[in-house]
Amino acid sequence: MAAHKQRQWVKPQSAPNSDINVTPLVDVVLVLLIIFMVVTPLLEKDIEVRVPETEVENTPPPENPDQLVVQLDETGKIKINAEQMASPDDYVTRLKRMLAAKPKEERIVFFMATDKTNYGSLVAALDGAKAAGAFVLGMATEDLPQGAVVPGADGAVPEAPPAPPAP
Repeated sequence: MAAHKQRQWVKPQSAPNSDINVTPLVDVVLVLLIIFMVVTPLLEKDIEVRVPETEVENTPPPENPDQLVVQLDETGKIKINAEQMASPDDYVTRLKRMLAAKPKEERIVFFMATDKTNYGSLVAALDGAKAAGAFVLGMATEDLPQGAVVPGADGAVPEAPPAPPAP
């Protein structure tokens, strides 16, 4: 019989290399980056939109004859809707009478004062309005244009608005 040969195994010289080869990975990533940089602007689609041109109208809001405007000047004189008040007590009683005809939510009083108005007289006017029953106090920040008429300047007490119809 022939001699029986034993199998011989070849032993590996070193352990297998399990590290990732970074160079091909960087090449692939850079190629993908270049492709995305080229394709992204092509994907953006422009839609042409024609916006209609509108003419802006600067119409002032309608004057509200029921609006109460208290004006104070540098001498401390008080006017309600351009009607001069004789004294601070007269101011409070007149304002009480005007506010009594309105519901609580509509008891709004606006104040206009010049730059030279004494702060003490302004605070006294604000306190008087609160004592008269004003619900909201507002400060006007712009002067009235020349020739503008304050609502209710004729001196008449504005009437209460009519009650809404019953459902």
